[in-house]
Amino acid sequence: MSIEARLNELGVTLPEAAVPAGNYVPYVVVGDMVYISGQISVDGSGLIKGTLGDTMETGAGAAAAKVCALNLIAQLKAACDGDLDRVVKVVKLGGFVNSTPEFTEQPQVINGASDFFVEVFGDAGRHARAAVSAPSLPLGVAVEIEGTFQIK
Repeated sequence: MSIEARLNELGVTLPEAAVPAGNYVPYVVVGDMVYISGQISVDGSGLIKGTLGDTMETGAGAAAAKVCALNLIAQLKAACDGDLDRVVKVVKLGGFVNSTPEFTEQPQVINGASDFFVEVFGDAGRHARAAVSAPSLPLGVAVEIEGTFQIK
Protein backbone atom coordinates (compact mmCIF):
# COMPACT_ATOMS: atom_id res chain seq x y z
CA MET A 1 0.00 0.00 0.00
CA SER A 2 1.34 3.43 -0.89
CA ILE A 3 1.89 6.00 1.86
CA GLU A 4 -0.74 8.28 0.28
CA ALA A 5 -3.24 5.39 0.35
CA ARG A 6 -2.36 4.72 3.98
CA LEU A 7 -2.96 8.39 4.86
CA ASN A 8 -6.33 8.22 3.06
CA GLU A 9 -7.21 5.03 4.95
CA LEU A 10 -6.44 6.88 8.21
CA GLY A 11 -8.63 9.79 7.08
CA VAL A 12 -5.66 12.16 7.08
CA THR A 13 -5.23 15.13 4.78
CA LEU A 14 -1.77 16.65 4.85
CA PRO A 15 -1.50 20.38 5.33
CA GLU A 16 0.49 22.54 2.94
CA ALA A 17 4.18 22.57 3.84
CA ALA A 18 4.77 25.72 5.90
CA VAL A 19 7.15 28.40 4.69
CA PRO A 20 10.01 29.39 7.00
CA ALA A 21 9.37 32.14 9.54
CA GLY A 22 13.01 33.24 9.56
CA ASN A 23 16.39 32.94 7.87
CA TYR A 24 16.44 29.16 7.41
CA VAL A 25 15.09 26.54 5.03
CA PRO A 26 12.32 24.07 5.92
CA TYR A 27 14.47 21.08 5.00
CA VAL A 28 17.87 20.09 3.64
CA VAL A 29 18.49 17.02 1.51
CA VAL A 30 22.01 15.56 1.70
CA GLY A 31 22.44 12.36 -0.28
CA ASP A 32 19.71 10.02 0.90
CA MET A 33 18.99 11.94 4.11
CA VAL A 34 16.39 14.67 4.74
CA TYR A 35 16.79 16.98 7.74
CA ILE A 36 13.56 18.82 8.51
CA SER A 37 13.51 21.99 10.60
CA GLY A 38 11.36 22.06 13.72
CA GLN A 39 7.64 22.03 12.97
CA ILE A 40 5.41 23.69 15.53
CA SER A 41 1.95 22.66 16.69
CA VAL A 42 -0.19 24.64 14.26
CA ASP A 43 -3.14 23.38 12.25
CA GLY A 44 -5.95 24.85 10.15
CA SER A 45 -7.49 26.35 13.29
CA GLY A 46 -4.29 28.13 14.29
CA LEU A 47 -1.57 27.76 16.88
CA ILE A 48 -1.95 25.02 19.47
CA LYS A 49 -0.66 26.83 22.53
CA GLY A 50 -0.17 25.70 26.09
CA THR A 51 2.22 24.77 28.83
CA LEU A 52 2.21 21.12 29.83
CA GLY A 53 1.83 20.78 33.57
CA ASP A 54 -0.03 24.11 33.75
CA THR A 55 -2.59 24.99 31.07
CA MET A 56 -2.45 21.73 29.09
CA GLU A 57 -2.80 18.04 29.95
CA THR A 58 -0.60 15.24 28.58
CA GLY A 59 -3.26 13.91 26.18
CA ALA A 60 -3.75 17.34 24.61
CA GLY A 61 0.02 17.66 24.31
CA ALA A 62 0.19 14.30 22.52
CA ALA A 63 -2.50 15.53 20.10
CA ALA A 64 -0.38 18.65 19.46
CA ALA A 65 2.64 16.40 18.81
CA LYS A 66 0.61 14.47 16.22
CA VAL A 67 -0.10 17.78 14.48
CA CYS A 68 3.67 18.40 14.41
CA ALA A 69 4.08 14.96 12.81
CA LEU A 70 1.57 15.90 10.09
CA ASN A 71 3.55 19.07 9.45
CA LEU A 72 6.78 17.07 9.27
CA ILE A 73 5.23 14.68 6.74
CA ALA A 74 4.06 17.66 4.65
CA GLN A 75 7.67 18.94 4.55
CA LEU A 76 8.92 15.43 3.82
CA LYS A 77 6.52 15.18 0.87
CA ALA A 78 7.90 18.45 -0.49
CA ALA A 79 11.47 17.19 -0.03
CA CYS A 80 10.53 14.01 -1.95
CA ASP A 81 9.06 15.97 -4.88
CA GLY A 82 5.56 14.87 -3.86
CA ASP A 83 6.32 11.12 -3.61
CA LEU A 84 6.15 9.85 -0.02
CA ASP A 85 6.89 6.32 -1.27
CA ARG A 86 10.52 7.48 -1.51
CA VAL A 87 10.70 7.40 2.31
CA VAL A 88 12.89 4.52 3.47
CA LYS A 89 13.09 5.23 7.21
CA VAL A 90 12.09 7.70 9.90
CA VAL A 91 15.52 7.96 11.51
CA LYS A 92 15.20 10.37 14.44
CA LEU A 93 12.84 12.90 15.99
CA GLY A 94 13.80 15.71 18.34
CA GLY A 95 10.79 16.70 20.43
CA PHE A 96 10.49 19.89 22.48
CA VAL A 97 7.66 20.26 24.98
CA ASN A 98 6.65 23.62 26.46
CA SER A 99 6.33 22.54 30.08
CA THR A 100 6.71 23.50 33.71
CA PRO A 101 9.86 22.45 35.59
CA GLU A 102 7.81 19.87 37.50
CA PHE A 103 6.30 18.22 34.40
CA THR A 104 7.95 14.86 33.61
CA GLU A 105 5.76 13.32 30.91
CA GLN A 106 7.60 14.70 27.87
CA PRO A 107 8.00 11.17 26.42
CA GLN A 108 4.25 10.56 26.58
CA VAL A 109 3.64 13.88 24.80
CA ILE A 110 6.08 13.10 21.97
CA ASN A 111 4.51 9.62 21.68
CA GLY A 112 1.70 11.44 19.86
CA ALA A 113 4.12 11.92 16.96
CA SER A 114 6.03 8.65 17.34
CA ASP A 115 2.85 6.56 17.34
CA PHE A 116 1.58 8.39 14.25
CA PHE A 117 4.79 7.76 12.30
CA VAL A 118 4.45 4.03 13.01
CA GLU A 119 0.77 4.14 11.97
CA VAL A 120 1.71 5.73 8.66
CA PHE A 121 5.05 4.10 7.80
CA GLY A 122 4.84 0.78 9.69
CA ASP A 123 8.20 -0.58 10.88
CA ALA A 124 9.99 2.07 8.79
CA GLY A 125 8.36 4.61 11.12
CA ARG A 126 10.19 3.32 14.23
CA HIS A 127 12.90 5.80 15.13
CA ALA A 128 15.39 7.11 17.66
CA ARG A 129 14.31 10.29 19.44
CA ALA A 130 14.70 12.86 22.15
CA ALA A 131 11.83 14.28 24.21
CA VAL A 132 12.89 17.30 26.24
CA SER A 133 11.33 20.12 28.21
CA ALA A 134 11.56 23.75 27.17
CA PRO A 135 10.51 26.70 29.33
CA SER A 136 8.90 28.28 26.25
CA LEU A 137 8.60 27.66 22.53
CA PRO A 138 8.07 29.99 19.54
CA LEU A 139 4.73 31.82 19.55
CA GLY A 140 3.73 30.05 22.78
CA VAL A 141 3.09 26.70 21.06
CA ALA A 142 2.88 23.53 23.12
CA VAL A 143 5.18 21.32 21.01
CA GLU A 144 7.88 21.56 18.34
CA ILE A 145 9.43 18.56 16.61
CA GLU A 146 12.31 18.25 14.13
CA GLY A 147 13.09 15.12 12.14
CA THR A 148 15.67 13.18 10.18
CA PHE A 149 14.54 10.79 7.42
CA GLN A 150 16.18 8.46 4.92
CA ILE A 151 14.84 8.52 1.35
CA LYS A 152 15.58 6.77 -1.95
